[in-house]
Amino acid sequence: MSMWVWSVGQRGCLHLILNPKKGKDKIMKRYHMRVAFLVLGVIGFQVMTGCATAPRSVQGKADIEHEAAVALAKAQKNDTSLVNIFDTAAGYAVFPSVGKGAVGIGGAYGKGVLYEHGNAVGYCDLTQGSIGFQLGGQSYTEIICFETGQNVENFKQGNFRFDVQATAVAIKSGAGANAKFTNGVAVFTMDEAGLMFEASVGGQKFSYQAK
Repeated sequence: MSMWVWSVGQRGCLHLILNPKKGKDKIMKRYHMRVAFLVLGVIGFQVMTGCATAPRSVQGKADIEHEAAVALAKAQKNDTSLVNIFDTAAGYAVFPSVGKGAVGIGGAYGKGVLYEHGNAVGYCDLTQGSIGFQLGGQSYTEIICFETGQNVENFKQGNFRFDVQATAVAIKSGAGANAKFTNGVAVFTMDEAGLMFEASVGGQKFSYQAK
C-alpha cells in the first residue's frame, strides 16, 4: 500500500493525502533510526575523546573520586556484608555512573576510580558495545572487586575484560555474603539511588591511568 492515497473531498474533488498508517510507520521508523545513530555517535565521541582515561582537570579528578567514595559508602550501607569483601580484596574499581544507550542500541560508558587496599591509586574507564533492543537510557553504579594483586595488575595493564557470559550481583541486603570470586573478580551493580539493579556486563572493556 502506498504512503499516499487519493481522497474524494466534499465537492467531489480528488485530493492526494498522506496515508495515516503508512505515514506514521515511516515517520516512526525514521525517528528510531535517528535516535540509534545519535546514541552511536555519542558513545563513539565519548570513546574517542575519553581517551583521557583520567579527568583532565584537578577539579574533575576530585569530583570523580568524591562520586566513587559516595557510591562505595552507599553500597556498603545497603549491604553491610560487602564491607568484608572490600576489606579483603586486593583492589576494586568503582564506576559511580555507567550510562547505557537507548532505542535499538545497547552500549555503555563510564569513568571510575581504582583502589588498592582502600586507597585511590588511579582512574579507569569502561566501554561496552552491543546491538540489541532497549528502550530508554539507563545509568547505574558498578563495582569490580579483585581477589589478588595479580588480578589488579592485569586490570592496570589492560589485560582484563569480561566475556559475553559475564554477570554481576545486584546489590541488596546480604548479597555480599553469598558472592564468590570468579576468575579472580566479583562484580556488583546498583542503581544510582543505591537500589538493586541488574545489568549485563558481558563484553565490557577497561583502560587505566595512574594518579
